[in-house]
Amino acid sequence: MQVKAIRPRGYCKGVVRAIEMAKQARGEKKPVVILGMIVHNQYIVDALKQMGIETIDRPGKTRLELLDEIQEGTVIITAHGAGDPVFEKARAKGLHVIDASCLDVIKTHELIKEKLSKGYEILYIGKKGHPEAEGAISIDPERIHLISGKEDLKNLDPGADYVITNQTTMSLYDVQDLCEYAKETLPSVTIEKETCTATKVRQEAIKNMDADVDVVLIVGDPHSNNTQKLAAIARENREVYMIESLEDLDISVLKGKKKAAVSSGASTPAYLTDQVISFLEQFDEKDPATFAKPRVDLTKILDL
Repeated sequence: MQVKAIRPRGYCKGVVRAIEMAKQARGEKKPVVILGMIVHNQYIVDALKQMGIETIDRPGKTRLELLDEIQEGTVIITAHGAGDPVFEKARAKGLHVIDASCLDVIKTHELIKEKLSKGYEILYIGKKGHPEAEGAISIDPERIHLISGKEDLKNLDPGADYVITNQTTMSLYDVQDLCEYAKETLPSVTIEKETCTATKVRQEAIKNMDADVDVVLIVGDPHSNNTQKLAAIARENREVYMIESLEDLDISVLKGKKKAAVSSGASTPAYLTDQVISFLEQFDEKDPATFAKPRVDLTKILDL
């Protein structure tokens, strides 16, 4: 099978930083607990657990609420960042805090605080319930408005001055569309796009993939927003499948396909993506001997 391995792939710099900080935290005050998934990839969570670093994550619970379950030791703030109330509560409980927030997320928080101090209200393009959006909006829930679609722009005060920014892992094409709509519907809007470089270049590579690709595999965790956005962009004109690893690949979807493209989210271990690429390169639908899939080795997940 012909395989187009789309670049870039592997961890982005924010994920590398978060994983390194988590690994180094093994020497800190015990227990060491991560407040939510450190990045959105279950294999990474499982690999860190093997090292003695636990993750606490409950669907529907905020970071503030999750802190109620941690009474001692070290707490790690995930790459998605968190609002000041989370840091204040953790320290008030006597916990040792390690901030593994992505530097791009920190930059967005600083931008939001600066604009709020100048009297602006913030239109934050993001995904409802996502920890990065949760952290950003918690800076000032009264003056930061979550924008998930055009309908969220319809009932805003037209007399206010707005700055529009976004979750770093959003589709740059969706962000552009919402920014243009905001400029059409509100008299005073300043745009400060914050899509991170790792997200941007991956999305552009998917958008511009070879025309003769007839199936696309996106490797990543379903919790990962940037992975979901890659799949959504690819689906505009291709047959697309999201898989967490080679173990999830249904070989039947390859039947009759000549050329596959493989991409991955910014929090997907390169090891997992490389496994998929290697399998496809040797795959022959007429030879059952090529159907065997190797298992995932957790000890290789955190290789940077």
